[in-house]
Amino acid sequence: MLTRVCPDAFAALVKGRRIASVTGTNGKTTTTHLLAAAVREGLGPDAARLVTNADGANLHYGIASALAKAPTADVAVIETDERVVASMLEHGRPEILVLLNFSRDQLDRNHEIKFLGRAWRQALERAGEDGPVVIANSDDPLITWAAQTARKVIWVDTASTWTADAALCPACGDLLRRDNPAEGSTGSWDCPGCDLTEAAADYVVQPGGVRLPDGSIVPLELNVPGKFNVANAAMALAAAVEMGVEVPYALRGFSTVRSPAGRFSIAEFGATSARLVLSKNPAGWAESLPLLDTPTVVLAIDSVAADGKDVSWLWDVDFEQLAGKHVVCTGPRAYDLAVRLEYAEVDHEVVVDLDDALRAVKDAPQPVDLIATYTPFQKLLKKAGLR
Repeated sequence: MLTRVCPDAFAALVKGRRIASVTGTNGKTTTTHLLAAAVREGLGPDAARLVTNADGANLHYGIASALAKAPTADVAVIETDERVVASMLEHGRPEILVLLNFSRDQLDRNHEIKFLGRAWRQALERAGEDGPVVIANSDDPLITWAAQTARKVIWVDTASTWTADAALCPACGDLLRRDNPAEGSTGSWDCPGCDLTEAAADYVVQPGGVRLPDGSIVPLELNVPGKFNVANAAMALAAAVEMGVEVPYALRGFSTVRSPAGRFSIAEFGATSARLVLSKNPAGWAESLPLLDTPTVVLAIDSVAADGKDVSWLWDVDFEQLAGKHVVCTGPRAYDLAVRLEYAEVDHEVVVDLDDALRAVKDAPQPVDLIATYTPFQKLLKKAGLR
């Protein structure tokens, strides 16, 4: 309604604020929550100066709506959809731009991820000396290429393990080479065909914490699970420091984040409790599946616009690791998932209707894990009264 009445609302509302914009394929919402919590802690009694789109509405409409509710807030931490980054750079002139990662997601809308990387690279080039300080994931070749035109880059080695979307050099197309891979690490990457290579990192994720630019190591005591959230926190920490937040304050803020926009929240369905996890592309599922520690798992799959209409990515997920668990497939694309699980030789049943699937597990003797793509995830939050 706001942008219908005032088509220029986004451009008007992002002006005149200190903005940290967070974007990437995976981890935007959690990283935004972590960074906002750190900045809020740093502001102390002036925390009301901060505005953020905490629910993850990251298109022009959602950003304008969040900012309109806090017209006097002069500091903003904004989750930004990958296709909104250029507009944010043009109109908002963010102080900080956090570039998390690239992986295949919503290909019916985004097409090839290099298309997005090129758009970011061009937008940063246009911004020139007025552009943001970029917090960039040095493990991701496409992020590295996109960030090359930025006026200043703070590099973060996130110890990523997902490489399926980073086989070819985005600059010249040559096959990337990875050196010194160790257990739990993909090693450093380099292009033998041009000068694109992994940058020396300012912040490094290590066992036990994050190594800071001064060489000291700080532990991360997070209340959100998974190695991927350690990576998100490292990116948020680098951004917070650039915004003037001292490390102890940032870490204290991180500890307050528990279920960002419903992710990892515990819901009650009948006599059973379920941990709700959002995953919507191969990289996300690769990180989420190892977290599952319950004998029964519910997987909810949809393919409307918010989820991405193309579900062929199901074949790129290692569902074989669910062997030995009982899996309930639900959602409008439950049968697509069932075919994939049949090939993975994973025991499963299909209950297409989400309500029926919840009834099927409500008397389970132990808690269950429930992983969903975006649309059924939102329905689950509503049913559980969490949103």
